[in-house]
Amino acid sequence: MTKQQANWSPYDNNGGTCVAVAGADYCVIAADTRMSTGYNILTRDYSKIIKLADKCVMASSGFQADVRALQKVLASRHLIYQHQHNKQMSCPAMGQLLSNTLYYKRFFPYYSFNVLGGLDNEGNRLSVEMLSQGCVFTYDAVGSYERVGYSAQGSGSTLIMPFLDNQLKSPSPLLLPAKDAVTPLSESEAIDLVKTCFASATERDIYTGDKLEIVVLNANGIRREEMDLRKD
Repeated sequence: MTKQQANWSPYDNNGGTCVAVAGADYCVIAADTRMSTGYNILTRDYSKIIKLADKCVMASSGFQADVRALQKVLASRHLIYQHQHNKQMSCPAMGQLLSNTLYYKRFFPYYSFNVLGGLDNEGNRLSVEMLSQGCVFTYDAVGSYERVGYSAQGSGSTLIMPFLDNQLKSPSPLLLPAKDAVTPLSESEAIDLVKTCFASATERDIYTGDKLEIVVLNANGIRREEMDLRKD
């Protein structure tokens, strides 16, 4: 008689998709609100986006229990930073903190795949008008990160990234000069592009759907929008 053993995993994948696009003076972060496990939908109204600072927002897919734990750690460390420095973290500083926090747990990682988006004043210190430039940081589960103009994470990322590359990436660095890490689109064009991404991904990915939550950061503050997606 063969010996049977139970296979238990501390992780689950609750699906969902996150997208972020940075522009010259704005940042758009979006995620769907479906949370699943296997072929079951646990809830159709779960926000994957959290505000970490006035100019910094994070969207996370993967194992939502680990995402919640990660959010609590970041919130507590940001509070300590505010007490010590009497100001909020900039978006690049929060990006480094997130990388350090993920890397610290690399041997038993947070199973979360994050995009961090916000506004960056640090890159414009020499400019007269001090415009806040949009910035996006994309991560793997163990803290390796990169500043990019746009990114997607989660179950629908393999469908959305080729589309974003097609729409936003220059054909070849040899043909065109290398661009800064921002997209050439206006704010309204970026929002429309994100809506198109999710409407398309929802048709093919069963873990993405129900509702799209969009957060827009610009000089006027933070604005939220919603759009219905497929519910089947």
